[in-house]
Amino acid sequence: MSLQPNDKSPNPPVTAPRGWLRAAIVAALAIVFVGAAIGFVGFLSQLRGAEVKPNRKADGIVVLTGGSSRVSDAMELLAGGYGKRLLISGVHPTNAASDISRSLPDNQSLLRCCVDLDRSAVNTRSNAAEARRWAHERGFKSVIVVTSNYHMPRAIVELSHAMPDTALIPFAVVGDKWREEPWWTSGATLRLLLSEYVKYVAAEVRVRLADAGLELTPELADQPAGLRTPRRPATAQAN
Repeated sequence: MSLQPNDKSPNPPVTAPRGWLRAAIVAALAIVFVGAAIGFVGFLSQLRGAEVKPNRKADGIVVLTGGSSRVSDAMELLAGGYGKRLLISGVHPTNAASDISRSLPDNQSLLRCCVDLDRSAVNTRSNAAEARRWAHERGFKSVIVVTSNYHMPRAIVELSHAMPDTALIPFAVVGDKWREEPWWTSGATLRLLLSEYVKYVAAEVRVRLADAGLELTPELADQPAGLRTPRRPATAQAN
């Protein structure tokens, strides 16, 4: 009896390509993680730990609502002559001027003469659009921006994109909790910073794409009326 060769010998294992693919995925994830960590450190380096008065005056002052003491600090700047007028952007639609007056009893005359309220902005991007409209209507070429320290990087990105011909002077408001304890010891503060960092990166990417001619999400004011979604009330979570 003659023996015939067996043509059904098992194929050699293909573990090597799978191993390379797994290593490539792990390496890519590691690079993304390290890049995100470095970016987060860079984001944190932009945050002021103490309030510093602006080094010069401006034509106007814009305060973005959504954090404690932002409006009162902006009123102090207005009272100190740092700007001619103040825009409070993102005021809740149900809040009247009298509600703000009651919270700022020492600035009644300034509220009557030199403060404008914006009730249409619902997020940082629409804050920037309303600030642009307000500044252009009054011919302002410089604006002091008042918002919380953790929100300032994203606010400057949006405002710089919306009004590139206007000089922006940041005034970062530092909350009491930020002063009392390091951010890394508070889970709530860490979550807030991580969330704000993600929003900041998203704003940076969208603005850079828009500068390159790729506008993924047009401003609400630029959309046809039939495509606009109803505005929701502005809240502290918007910024």
